[in-house]
Amino acid sequence: MSYLFEPIILASASPRRAELLRDAFIPFEICPSHAEEIKDSDCTAAFLVKKNALLKAMDVAKQYPSRLVLGADTIVYRKGKLYGKPMNIHDAKGMLEELQGKMHQVITGVALLCLDEGVKRVFDVVTDVEFKSLSLKQIDEYIDLANPLDMAGAYGIQSYGGLIIEKIKGSYSNVVGLPLDELREVLDELKKRF
Repeated sequence: MSYLFEPIILASASPRRAELLRDAFIPFEICPSHAEEIKDSDCTAAFLVKKNALLKAMDVAKQYPSRLVLGADTIVYRKGKLYGKPMNIHDAKGMLEELQGKMHQVITGVALLCLDEGVKRVFDVVTDVEFKSLSLKQIDEYIDLANPLDMAGAYGIQSYGGLIIEKIKGSYSNVVGLPLDELREVLDELKKRF
């Protein structure tokens, strides 16, 4: 299959996802998706991230039907509440205040599509993240350092995460925005199939 010998297409403008793929030596090109994300809080977090990843991948796959397209979506989740990207600094502070001292989940949905070959693989990966107990001053200091407005849950593990994160259980790269081990497994499986 030709797409296996070409770079995959990342349907995202996320510099973090691009950096993860580069670090993992997975060849890729970037073609950001313009699909409108679903933000329905009545959906489960896993359903939401998989649906959004698929929407993003499909938007780009229509332009490149013979290529393998990768879409992804990440959200922070705790006890029924979804934490996407904060709208502003005030919203970011509120999110970090709610998450401090507690365990939450980071869920990333991944979609791999190649329309011409009928390839459609959609999955999600969950990582448990526990925050340190943080004072309001520590939260303000973190926001000043990390500028977390473009990050689900108002934080990035790769952006001074040691200041706020006590421990994680599961995939580190998933918290950054792309579960590399699971992605490699699916890519290897597709290579064997085709």
